[in-house]
Amino acid sequence: MDIKITQIKSAIDRTKDQKATIEALGIRRLNSPVVKKDSPQIRGMIRKVSHLLKVEEIK
Repeated sequence: MDIKITQIKSAIDRTKDQKATIEALGIRRLNSPVVKKDSPQIRGMIRKVSHLLKVEEIK
């Protein structure tokens, strides 16, 4: 199963950890979606910055 991740809020004024997590997810800019394979590692990164993201499952 895949996950579509879209950043909906800015990472400006966030901690270094949160900015690095957004970058590690491969997100380049606001409102441009990224599709990743569902895994515990990806879920953990999403949980860390969930307040900045919109997540949808793709079957």
